Amino acid sequence: MNSLTKYCHYVLSLEKDHDPENKIYHDTEYGFTLKSDDELFGRLILEINQAGLSWTTILRKKENFRKAYKNFSIKKISKFSEKDFDRLMNDAGIIRNRLKINAAIHNANVIIGLQKEFGSFQDWLHSHHPKSLEEWTKLFKKTFVFVGGEIVNEFLMSTGYLEGAHGPGCPIYKKALKSKPAWNSKKKK
Repeated sequence: MNSLTKYCHYVLSLEKDHDPENKIYHDTEYGFTLKSDDELFGRLILEINQAGLSWTTILRKKENFRKAYKNFSIKKISKFSEKDFDRLMNDAGIIRNRLKINAAIHNANVIIGLQKEFGSFQDWLHSHHPKSLEEWTKLFKKTFVFVGGEIVNEFLMSTGYLEGAHGPGCPIYKKALKSKPAWNSKKKK
């Protein structure tokens, strides 16, 4: 295999049935375009929660996050109360970090505003595409909380806004391209 990313190389070098969470994620989600605002926001929640932890830990807790955060519903999360915050802080199935939980609630409210102004979170992302990672990071830091360069990079790469999720030597590369990632669009500003 040539031209593999580090993640592709890692996943392709796994022995059969070892680390199935990363294999499934790599082969079916990583670098693929997401169509719903809730799924985009869910990915942002997961990326924020990964900070300081392994991605495998997050993938193993992914369905717990989905349940705890009401199927990543932006509308529902934006209305979370102190009771919801306490519920999340006591949920051993997710990452119980007050800054990360507060970030999810705050960022849901920000996205509600973006949806009102742009029509959708996805339309807001498209309205700023293409940008360099540095430009995206500045925009995200100005717009959201608990987003640094690595979180922004992984969020945008994993959702198809930045190139680099898969290298051309990866067997998933062409499959990811079929999802029409924004980085591969012919439209340039």
